Amino acid sequence: MPVFGLMPVSCRAIGLVVFLAVLTGSSAALAWHFQDWRYGRQLAEQARVHTETLSRLALAAATQQEAEQDKRLALEQRLSTSEQTHYRALSDAERDQGRLRDRLATADVRLSVLLDAHDAASTCAVPAASGAGGMDHGAPRARLDPAHAQRIIAITDAGDRGLIALQACQAYVRALAR
Repeated sequence: MPVFGLMPVSCRAIGLVVFLAVLTGSSAALAWHFQDWRYGRQLAEQARVHTETLSRLALAAATQQEAEQDKRLALEQRLSTSEQTHYRALSDAERDQGRLRDRLATADVRLSVLLDAHDAASTCAVPAASGAGGMDHGAPRARLDPAHAQRIIAITDAGDRGLIALQACQAYVRALAR
């Protein structure tokens, strides 16, 4: 008589159900293992490709950084050369101006100006510079007062310094533009 209204189930049917459950469970586990192996292989391949990409990017960045550093060093060398040239030109101009000032102070050299022979104001009695010969073949000249000559030399010195500084700035801009 059936208990609780259930029909008796044969052992064979129970065995078949258990066998099917075990078979389904093992095939599911086998499918899971296959999927795990396949995804693991795909993940490993992705990791390898990612690592290769990162190493190529790092190599490219290092190469670019080295190129930029080489450019910077070349620019620094050009600027250093330009600065040395500027310094040399400035010191040469200062030395020449100093010699000229010294020669003016010792009356070794006198500054004079050419007078315009056709100028109506030149009829006044301005003494011409004494000397046996000159570059102007005896054109009338007026000698400048040494104090005025010193001021003129100071003005030309400032002008020379300005021109040298301008040339240095232009060389700097040219070096940066390369």
